[in-house]
Amino acid sequence: MTTGLILLAGMLTLGGLVAVVAALVPAPPGLRPALERFGADSTVAGRRRLEVSAASPSERLGVLLYRRSPIALTPRQRQLLRLQDKSIAEFYADKAVMAAVGAVLPALVGLGWGWMTGAPSWWPAGLAVLGVLVGFFVPDLLLRRSGRATQSRAVESLLVFIDLVTLERLANASATEALQSAAALSDVPLFVQIRTALERARLEQQSPYGELRRLAEELELPELTDVADIMQLDESGAALSGTLRARVKELRNAHLTREQIAAGAAAEGMTIFMTIPALIFGMIFLGAAMLTLLFEV
Repeated sequence: MTTGLILLAGMLTLGGLVAVVAALVPAPPGLRPALERFGADSTVAGRRRLEVSAASPSERLGVLLYRRSPIALTPRQRQLLRLQDKSIAEFYADKAVMAAVGAVLPALVGLGWGWMTGAPSWWPAGLAVLGVLVGFFVPDLLLRRSGRATQSRAVESLLVFIDLVTLERLANASATEALQSAAALSDVPLFVQIRTALERARLEQQSPYGELRRLAEELELPELTDVADIMQLDESGAALSGTLRARVKELRNAHLTREQIAAGAAAEGMTIFMTIPALIFGMIFLGAAMLTLLFEV
């Protein structure tokens, strides 16, 4: 038993040293990022570099973990992080914290177990490795579970944004001024993304509608594309207030229909949990009678 513990401790120590050396040795530069700087996607590459900027020590740790992690973020995860106004550095900082918690808890349990029984055991080390893996993927699971709620909040925020744009148009503001003024009225994540896109278009001296369409594609919000198409009609002198009111009414009705369907599906899914207590009580009441019939002498 003692020999096995010594071997396990040596393996863990060696693995930790290898991990530290691998983290400290600089990785070779990637060819794709270098080519993106000179290609047509340099703007996108610059935005991705800005996404992993860090200010606090925990976020710097998240940036380091993001650069060393062999598992890349999926496009869906990037989209949900943008809709939640959460940086990649903060997301990976959460991963580091949860992994540390998953490693420390088994060690504490092992120490308590060894103190109560007086005999050390090897299983806390195995549980610590498993806890690191589980803790690393806990933020991914939480982000995935919040996907539908995040998307629903984004659609609701967009409907409010369209209402604000309509009010700005009724106040005789131009299309660009209406978009900028409406986006500046709130700090919810979608408003921040729209405000950033409009500011980027202004600094690049381009029309804001292309940036809005690109943002709608990245966030999978086709309703934002409709807003850009309608507002672009302002250049031809079309009246936009009535069109915006009609469109926001259609979008709101469609959103309410989706929410009602989801609520109905959730209610139907809860019926199975409502029948389980009834089945248990029925078995309790029928159990005595069945036993009497089966074992009656």
